[in-house]
This record gives sequence, C-alpha cells and structure tokens, in this order.
Amino acid sequence: MLAYRSGIFPMSDSRSDHDVYWVEPKRRAILPLDGFRCSHSLARTLRRGRFTVTCDAAFAAVIGACAAPRQTEGGETWISERIAASYRALHDAGFAHSIECWLADADGAPQLVGGLYGVGFDRVFCGESMFARASDASKVALAWLVAALRHGGVQLLDCQFITSHLASLGAVEISQKRYLRLLADAQRPAPGDQWPGASPPPLAAFGIGAAASGSARGASAAPAVSAAPLALPAAFAGLLDRAKSAGDSSSPGNFIAQSFTHTS
Repeated sequence: MLAYRSGIFPMSDSRSDHDVYWVEPKRRAILPLDGFRCSHSLARTLRRGRFTVTCDAAFAAVIGACAAPRQTEGGETWISERIAASYRALHDAGFAHSIECWLADADGAPQLVGGLYGVGFDRVFCGESMFARASDASKVALAWLVAALRHGGVQLLDCQFITSHLASLGAVEISQKRYLRLLADAQRPAPGDQWPGASPPPLAAFGIGAAASGSARGASAAPAVSAAPLALPAAFAGLLDRAKSAGDSSSPGNFIAQSFTHTS
C-alpha cells in the first residue's frame, strides 16, 4: 500500500516468476472520470441489461481469469502467483476490489464472463487488469466501475499503461510527475469533508480495513463521514440504490447509460 500511495506498482515476468519488480513508468495512463467515452453501442448494451454486474462477488475468480495466459500476450502474464496471492490478501483487508459480469448458461446458471480488479484508497482507484470471455464484458465492467467511482467521490482512476483499447474509452497518457501531483491531491482531505485535524480519517471511515468484510454491507457499516470518499463496494451499493430511486431497479444498466449521456 505504501508503494501504491507513492505511485509505484508491482509486476512479474511470468506466472511462475518468484521475483517482484516495482515499476514507476515515466508516462502514466489515467482515465478522467468525467471523460469516459460511452459509445452508442456500449450504451445500448448497458440499457439492455445483457450482463448481471456485481462487486466483490468473485474476486479470486476475477484475478485468476486476469492472470490466465492470453494469446495476444505471447502466453505469459505479469500477474505471478506471488502477486495474485498479495492481491487476494489486500482484498481480504478491504483494499482490493473487483467488478464482475455474468451471463446465464443454457441451464440458467450464472457464468463469469468478464470483469476487472484494482486497489482503492482515499480518492484513488488503481485499475490493475481486466478480462472478457464475451463481447463487451470488460467494457461494461469498466463503465460500472467509473459510475461507481463517481458516486463514491473518487478523483483519480489510474490505468498504469496506455493501450488503444483504454484510449478508445477515454484514457489519456500523462507524465509521472503530473501523476504524482494528482495522486498526492487525491490523498488529501477535500474541503467539506469535515475530517478532524489535518490528517485523513482512520481507514474504517472509508469502509476499508478491519471494519470491512469486502462486501457492501461491511463497508456501509463504517462510521458516516460527510462527503468522504466511499470504498468501491459501498459506492457500488449506493449506485444501485440511486438506480432504484430513479425507477431503474430492474435495469440499473439503463441508469448507468443515462448518467454517461448526461455528462458527455
């Protein structure tokens, strides 16, 4: 967590690599939360509710799918067993979270077909990896992530390295120096947070750490702090509540699509 708070993240050369390399790239990719590009086709997919979307329902399965060898990456992955185990431990501690996309099989049983995971703290979410076994599954997961982070008061969505896929969704590349300024700003209390003193509140105030169980219920049980950022599970649950209040409880994807239309 100290590394993430300092703008550094881990990688390995292969699934079986026992070494961990700490990376601080000269150029950094971020996705401005007000700049997410929701195409017409993605908006249609969201509105139709093709996928059932959840948060922290299958973290281990998501990271396992992200770590699986991919043909486009020469059969290798940067997520080693050691790194995957560390993220699972961060998830148990309430710092790492996942978004899952599900489709029903022929028997009606839900199948995990896409998702993403990352590390969250203060007003920062560091996206680590995503996968898709069905068309648009990873895009839908990212759309829900962005909507939930907006609702939760997050300022910075870190994407690490720019790709054409991320750029098509609104990601931009900035210098590491600028990234570090944004990172520092997102770790400071914002005006109106009503945090006592000059220091950030205890981790429990964000719904993370020992007070959280990795679920929306555990996060929402944290002490209420006015305008303070929400951990992803609590922000996700709040997003569902907003969709329900807007009359879209049966199709929350429609609420998500509308939110991007209104801010595009």
